Amino acid sequence: MVRARIGELVESTRFQMFIVGVIVVNAITLGAETSTVLHANFGAALTVIDHVALAIFALELAARLYAFGWRFFKDPWNIFDFVIVAIALIPTAGPLSVLRSLRILRALRLVAMVPSMRRVVTALVKSIPGLVSLSGLLVLLVYVGGVIASNLFGDTGDPRFSGLGPTLLTLFQITTGDGWSDVMRDLMEQKPLAWIFFLIYLMVGSFTMLNLFIAVVCSAMQEEITLPAPRTASHDDLVLQEVRALREEVRALKANA
Repeated sequence: MVRARIGELVESTRFQMFIVGVIVVNAITLGAETSTVLHANFGAALTVIDHVALAIFALELAARLYAFGWRFFKDPWNIFDFVIVAIALIPTAGPLSVLRSLRILRALRLVAMVPSMRRVVTALVKSIPGLVSLSGLLVLLVYVGGVIASNLFGDTGDPRFSGLGPTLLTLFQITTGDGWSDVMRDLMEQKPLAWIFFLIYLMVGSFTMLNLFIAVVCSAMQEEITLPAPRTASHDDLVLQEVRALREEVRALKANA
């Protein structure tokens, strides 16, 4: 019965909002610690706030573990929270002082606490297979374009097209839209028709591929939004615990009647 009540508490909307507030305050505190002026004037207060926030996170995690037991680890988001808090609890003195920079990972708990953020991340994870396929297609496109560009512009003396490696790097730069017009105009001084290659490559490599990447992510996002929200295992466990507790109370009342 106690576990069920603690589970209801940690799953309640007010408690969730409280934890979100602590996460936001802690993230602001960690950012303030990077300021020399703020750290010099309020360093002690910032440290206290940081320790209090970490204690709250640890207590919340302990309450969840107590309420749900090993069922806690059935939810991937609970594992995500557990790993982040566990990293934050690692001592940061001596050779482990580099781990102090990982404290900001606590801000990522907002992803697990805010449902809208969870949906976005879930959609991104679901789109990974499609993104991997598109990435492979993009690599193939850059390679084919690199071979063609090396043959077309390798004799111009431009170091950006002096070999397959520099050419691939240049085409990747062009794919991002960075300085492609300067590269094209430099080559047009020796090869006036170079603009044809660049326009075709940009149309296929930048515009088309970029839109395909966006389409895959948007499709996964749309599927995630239209799917009915599944009931979490922790919620089902709480309901079962409440039903069992009510049955025990009814049996006790019948026995005393």
